[in-house]
Order: sequence, then C-alpha cells, then structure tokens
Amino acid sequence: MKSITNLKKGSRLAWSPYRLAIKSLIGGALILTAFQSSAQTQDVQYTRPSWYFGAAAGANFNFYRGTTQELNSALTVPTAFHDGFGVGLYLAPLIEFHRPDTRFGAMLQLGYDNRSAVFNGVTTPCNCPADLSTDLSYFTVEPSIRIAPFKSNFYIYAGPRFAFNLNKSFTYKQGVNPAVAGQVAPADVKGDFSNTNDNLISMQIGMGYDIFLSSQSKHTQFVISPFVSFHPYYGQDPRSIESLNVTTVRAGVALKLGRGHRIELPVVEAPIPEAKPAPKPEPKPEPKPEPVVVVKPSVIGNVYKVYFEFDKWELDTRAEADLDILAKDMNEYPTVKIEIKSHTDSRGPEAYNMKLSEKRGKSVIDYLAAKGIVASRVNANAYGETELTNKCADGVPCTAEEHAANRRTEVLIIE
Repeated sequence: MKSITNLKKGSRLAWSPYRLAIKSLIGGALILTAFQSSAQTQDVQYTRPSWYFGAAAGANFNFYRGTTQELNSALTVPTAFHDGFGVGLYLAPLIEFHRPDTRFGAMLQLGYDNRSAVFNGVTTPCNCPADLSTDLSYFTVEPSIRIAPFKSNFYIYAGPRFAFNLNKSFTYKQGVNPAVAGQVAPADVKGDFSNTNDNLISMQIGMGYDIFLSSQSKHTQFVISPFVSFHPYYGQDPRSIESLNVTTVRAGVALKLGRGHRIELPVVEAPIPEAKPAPKPEPKPEPKPEPVVVVKPSVIGNVYKVYFEFDKWELDTRAEADLDILAKDMNEYPTVKIEIKSHTDSRGPEAYNMKLSEKRGKSVIDYLAAKGIVASRVNANAYGETELTNKCADGVPCTAEEHAANRRTEVLIIE
C-alpha cells in the first residue's frame, strides 16, 4: 500500500511546523514564568487590568466520524470512508474583559480555524488501497462567557462558535492491487467537496490559566495564558449530505496585554523635625491699623486658610503670596502666636491622609520659618480626614469643588 504510506508521511510533514510553533510557545511560557515571581516583588503601583488585547495560537485535534462516499457530483468513490484524524492550525486575535478579583467576564476570539484530517485507509472492490484527506478551514467567531470560580487566575469559558467556510478541498488517492503485477496507479484526484455547509453554528467549552509576566509596578502588563477547549460535533456537520461530522479538541496559548489603574500608596516618612528657631527680631513700634483684605494677625480668633491640590503638599504661588503677608504681619507683632491645623479630603486610606496632612502643615511651618517666624510661636496639629467641612465622607459622592474645600491648612490666631 505505497500510496497509503506516502499519505501518512505527508500528514506528518504538515503537522511538524505546527508542533514546532506550539513547542516554542510553551517553552517561552515556561521561561517567562521563571521571571514572574521575582518581578512581582516590586512595589505595587497599578491594579491588574480589566481590558486585555492579544492573540491566541494553538492546534486543533480533529476527530472525524460518520460516512462520506459521494465527494462531489463528479466523483463517488467505490468504498465509503468513515473515521479520520488530523491536526489543524488555529490563529486568532482576542479581546477580553474581566475586572480584577471578580468571577465573571467576557471573551471574543475571531480568526483562522483549520479542521483538516486524514481518513483511515479503505480497500476498494478491486482490492486496491484508497486514501482520503481533507483541508477544511473556516473563519471563526467565538464569543464566550468567562468565569473564574475561585476569583483566581484559573478560569473556564463557554459560548457559541460561528464558522464561515474558507476552504473545502480534498485529495483522493487510489493504489493498485498488490497481487497484480504491472498495474499503474491512477492519478490523485484533487477537488472540492460538494454540498458543503458554508455557515456553521456550534459551541465550545474550555478552561485556561493566566500567568502574569509583568508585576503590578508596570502600567502595561503582559499575560500568557495556556488553554484547552472542547468542540463537540453538534452543529459541526461539514456537509449537508451523508453523515460526516467532526469533534475537535483545541490546545494552545494566548498572549495578552492590558493597562492597569494607578494605586495611591501610603508614604511612610520619618517624623517631621521641628523647624530651627530663627533669631528673635527686635520689637518694633506697632503701626497704625490699615485697611487690608487679608486677616490681620492682631485679631484673636481669626482663621487664615491655605488650599492644596489633590494628593499634594507643596505651596502654590498664591499660597506663598498670602503667607508672605502673614509672615510680615507676624514679624510686626512679635507677641502673636498661631495654631496650624492641616486637613485632607476623604479619599485615600486614613493613615495615608494623616501623613499627608502632616506634610501640609510642615510646608506652612517651613515657609514661615524661612520668613523669620520662630517655632515657639507656632503650634501645629494634623487631622487628616477627621474634620471635613462638608458631608464628603468616604464613599459619599461629591463634586471636585466639595473635595477641594476639605484640602486645607487653617492658621488660627490664638493670642
């Protein structure tokens, strides 16, 4: 059965490029996984992404069952073929959505889907061996529901498969009777199956595991995801005649990337050192009161406010100009003392907000010290988010202006 032997060799040659590609993908996954644990030791700065974009590659293991004999209107072979097996290439870009630490998400893959196979050889009435191979291929659209049952990297998915036929070719080979000498084998017959279903609607169910290649300190994060799926024969009849059907098991690897959202982390710092006292200025005669638009420090109980940007403690130009006036007046009234109260809005962890309010108070203290205000005249306290000016507590929807009203440092004239 020389023709059968040649056909099987051909199938091995057709499979070997796919096998090399899949081995390379698996080898790359193992190498990149070795770096994952060390990469994830870096500081966390970003969330895991919710949207992923990438590509999937794999192999379809196709199992044909049923019967086919009338290959097209011009060729009905003398003996029917029943069982076949083959390996085809699968390539598809993908989109995936699932929020971190949630169970449910969605996936969409669409691309090239090969369902080729080589049928088991048969013997015709002339005692001649015969072989049949097919190169059926489709453009496939596969939306799926993604479920992570343990809120972990392991997930399962299921959904419909919409397939549109791209290729329906076959090759039929018939040998000669080995008991009869001098026969010449007929030429191979190449053609297209007739009565081919151009559109198929079937289903799939699979599972996979996400391996993060990038730590959460990276804005753009890469994921490699080995997967396997099962495509039952329901809805996968390649032809509208006879009983031929195909069941497929797919195995492959998906490479995905996404962008996380920045996480605001608490900043741990050493205690704020007390400002070094500046030389006490010589008392000056009290000037006559002047009409001013800012609070005069000589008025006990008045409150002077400085506002800050979100998550900032640096003084802007306006705040520095106002503090210049306050420092000038305090130098003119050396007996005046002040209390500095620093606050934040309600966003962020409480411990972080307390540290942030300390920094804001220190910015005001340092600036006044540079203007000659000694530390003995300043009493500073940090309140974090504990004394809001409105109802913008954590979790309560508020406007940007309402949050801004809470990001303040208050200077109170106490004596």
